[in-house]
Formats: sequence, structure tokens, C-alpha cells
Amino acid sequence: MTDPNTSSFVLDFGSIYDELNFTYNYTEFVANPETQPCNPFILPHGVMIGVTAFYVLIFLLAIPGNMVVGLVIGLSTHSLPPSDLYLLHLAVADLLVAFTLPFTAISVMMGWVFGDTMCKVVTILQELSFYSSILFLTCISVDRYMVIVRAMEARRANRQRVSWAVCAAVWAVGALLSLPGLFNSTYLSQNSMQSVCAEQYDPSSADLWRLATRILRHTLGFLIPLAIMLPCYGVTIKRLSHIRGGLQRHRAMRVIVFVVFAFLLCWTPYHIAVMTDTFFRSKIVPYQCPARMVVDQAMFATQSLGLLHSCVNPVLYAFVGEKFRRRLLQIMRKMGIVERASLTRSRSSLSSEITSTFM
Repeated sequence: MTDPNTSSFVLDFGSIYDELNFTYNYTEFVANPETQPCNPFILPHGVMIGVTAFYVLIFLLAIPGNMVVGLVIGLSTHSLPPSDLYLLHLAVADLLVAFTLPFTAISVMMGWVFGDTMCKVVTILQELSFYSSILFLTCISVDRYMVIVRAMEARRANRQRVSWAVCAAVWAVGALLSLPGLFNSTYLSQNSMQSVCAEQYDPSSADLWRLATRILRHTLGFLIPLAIMLPCYGVTIKRLSHIRGGLQRHRAMRVIVFVVFAFLLCWTPYHIAVMTDTFFRSKIVPYQCPARMVVDQAMFATQSLGLLHSCVNPVLYAFVGEKFRRRLLQIMRKMGIVERASLTRSRSSLSSEITSTFM
């Protein structure tokens, strides 16, 4: 038997529900596109194959090329002038990043399959190579400025001993600046379902850490060295144009100028792309998915261009450096690779050079 009080309560509640349902003004929820995450940047399969082949090609060119450069400079019978010593260490830095290219190539196709430790090691080696390369190029520009513009001061200074101390300092600074690579770790990408090696910050402070490391990279790894190199070379070239024998000295600086130009050509687009990405992440530039997708693509493409730099310098030495070619021919003759007659003909075709500058 039904309790009349219970029946009355149910009827009353039903009427209240009908009233609420009738009076509630329902509005359809529309997501704000500016607050939605962008679709991930995924390479088409054909592009992945091309990029992998590109990295393998760089590796095959960079390893033997930079080893030859190191051999030619290192086997010199004379004490190395500072510029040669810096170029030798620059070749070592290029070798470091070249050794990481097989890992990068495989990760493009299969994701990161080498574990968390190798993720950190490869990242640190790439960062160390990046910083040491630009710092050694900066040292070369200062050395050329001292030798040509401030020749008297350069003669009084013990440049050989100072250059070894500078090399040690550059490697130490590069190692310190590469430590943010320890933040890199492997995790499973929800979009590609492959492991990736990338930055992993604490979510509560991720934006701050990312901004700090990128400011460090842009300033110490690009802007400040550029602010030193450009005035040094500008003043040096201006001085050369006003002294006797300037044309010959211009020829003596060709390799170094080409090396610096190649570095800027390879790495400037990457820095511009990363700076743009930093502006997006810090909300300096309005957050728009189409633009962010373009920036992601630009960062990937320009990073590949930057890695190309590891095999550029040996090519420059071979095409521009007459002194380098002469030393290489001497070594090849001692090893029996070329005959003495070919070396003699090569020597007769070379012009006089300044022995203190590596050409």
C-alpha cells in the first residue's frame, strides 16, 4: 500500500524538476580556439626518409673530413699559432656533433629507442659542440684583430700559452652551458605513440625554465659572440685595406672569414625560429595554431641546416685554403698516396702565404 505522503512528495519534486528544466536557459559550449592545444607537427613518411638520408650523408662527410683537418693541423712540425689551434679545436667540436648524427637519424624514423641516459648524453654533446664552436670562432676573430690591428701588443703577449688556456676555458664554459641537456629525457608521445627525447620540465615551472635556458642559448651562444666577431672583423678588414701588402693579408684571412660566414649561414635561421617560438610560448606574440605549426616546421628544418655545419668547414679548407692543401699533399706523399712529382707541381702553383695564418 502506497503512503500518500510519499506520493505527494514525488509529485511535488516532479513539478519542481519540470519548472527547473523549463526555466533553465541552456547555451551550447563553444571552445575558444586560442586556448586549445595545436595539432602536433608530424613528418610525412617520405620526408622522414629524406631527412634520415640527409643526416647519414652529413655523418659520412663530417667524420672523415674533420679527422683529416685535425690530422693536417695536428701533425704540423711547427708550434701551432693560436688561430690554427682554435681551428683544430673547432674540428674536434664538429666531430662531437657528427658522432651524434646516427642517433638523430634513427630517431627520426623509429622514435628514440636508445634510452634515457643516451638521450641526455647526445643532447649534452650537441649543446657542447654548439657552444664551443661559436666560442672558438669568437676567439679566432679576437686573435686576428690582435695580430693585425694591435700587432705590438700581440708580440709582447705570450700568445701560445694564452691560447691553450683559452681553449681549456672554452671547453669548460661549453660544458657548463650544456648542462641544461640534463633536463632532456625520454617519454611516450601520445600523438605518434613513439618515444621521444625532449625537454621535460616540472609543469609548475616549465615556462620559466624554458625561457631561462633559451635566453642563455641566444645570448651566450649567438648574440654576444656575434657582437664581438663582427666589430673585430670589420676593424681588421678596414685596417688591411689601408696598409701595404693588404691584398696578401686579405688572402690570408679568407679561410677564417669563410668559416665564420658558414657558421652564421647555418645557425642564424635556427636562432630566429627558436626566438619566434619563445615569443609564442611567453605570450609576447598572440597564440595562433597555424603560425605555431609554421614555427615548428621552421625549427625542425633550420636545426637540420645547423647540423650541416659540422661537415662544411673541411670543404671550405679544401676549396679556399692553399696552405691546408699543401700540408695535406705533404702528408699524403709521406704515406705514399701521391707521388713526389705531383706534390712538386702543386707547390709551384701556390702563391706566397703568411705562415702565421692557417690557409
